[in-house]
Amino acid sequence: MSKKYAVIIVGGGIVGATAACALAQAGIDVALLDARNPARTWPADPVDIRVSALTRASQNILRAVGAWDAMEQRGIGPYDHMHVWDADSAGVLHFDAADTEFSELGYIVENRVIVASLWDQLESLPSATILCPASVMDLQLSDNSTQITLSDGTTLEADLVIAADGRDSALRQMAGIQTTGWEYKQDGLVATISSEKSHQFTAWQRFLPEGPLALLPLKNGQCSIVWTLKHDTAQDYLQLSDAEFLQTLEHATEGILGKILTVGPRGAFPLRFQYAQQYSADHFVVIGDAAHAMHPLAGQGANAGLLDAAAIAELTIKADQAGRPIGSHKTLRQYERWRKGDNLAMMSSMDAINKMYTTDNEVLRQLRGTGMSWVNHTAWLKNYFNRYAMGLRDGLPTLAHD
Repeated sequence: MSKKYAVIIVGGGIVGATAACALAQAGIDVALLDARNPARTWPADPVDIRVSALTRASQNILRAVGAWDAMEQRGIGPYDHMHVWDADSAGVLHFDAADTEFSELGYIVENRVIVASLWDQLESLPSATILCPASVMDLQLSDNSTQITLSDGTTLEADLVIAADGRDSALRQMAGIQTTGWEYKQDGLVATISSEKSHQFTAWQRFLPEGPLALLPLKNGQCSIVWTLKHDTAQDYLQLSDAEFLQTLEHATEGILGKILTVGPRGAFPLRFQYAQQYSADHFVVIGDAAHAMHPLAGQGANAGLLDAAAIAELTIKADQAGRPIGSHKTLRQYERWRKGDNLAMMSSMDAINKMYTTDNEVLRQLRGTGMSWVNHTAWLKNYFNRYAMGLRDGLPTLAHD
């Protein structure tokens, strides 16, 4: 006999756990499945090399689902300035929270902090069940419900299955949903550094010939770096001694933080442009990286995923409250129409910027520098870009609003 839930979410990362919390808060019977139990405590050092730059909209979502207070207790890093400059032109762009009604532009938060806080909250909600470790071996879609078979032979049934299991989503493949995209032939090199000068609660980003280098301010005074490089360059940089890497990084930053003093463990991950050709099937949807993978140059991947989570939760709750089937084609197509266009617009923008800043064309290099400086000196346009990046735009899920 299969165990039946209203909703099953596969993938307990930031996006999946957020969707689970939102649904369980509304009394929806939800099960969250993951292969691993995330850490809840850890030593103060080193900082997790995977961090997310959370927008105001994402902060609102995480606060609404009850995770934000625990995140603050574990540690979050606010930033109130963003400074962007181009290595190959005179282009400079600077954003300041003082130009908005908020005291900060966003927060840099370790991924483990977000996930642990969400799981803590989920465990306190009576409508939530966590199944961990759990690995899905089979998925069967039908007109009435969806059935999942786990590796231990257990079968589960749900009115709606949500795949939040990453950009290589096994559930998406089992559902027969195809993807479109390409490899960037770039890697994102990540590490934590300490520097001679203060980060000044500023997110720094310099566009270099191989891709952008971001220096993201952490709560402890260090910075998390995300450095987009050609694949071979990134692999070479992983092999450098700490002293050689520090020297290379200091040169790449143009000394903006003075001498780079220390670097922690380094890692690199391949970058990809990828989107699911459809977001839904019978009683099944994809959210987060399972639906879309975008270039990290503006740090919008996690934020887009959180908006997916908030959107599918909102539509599911409304359907349930109205007595409609939560996995109906109508509801799931509404989610797809809502989120797919917004995600593709963001992904395409990031892709275009990446291509513009890795071109060898001298005319385009000068034009982009001129354009960057023009935006910097055009208050209304800069304010528009600033608010859009903060997630303050129309058409967002209710949970994303202040």
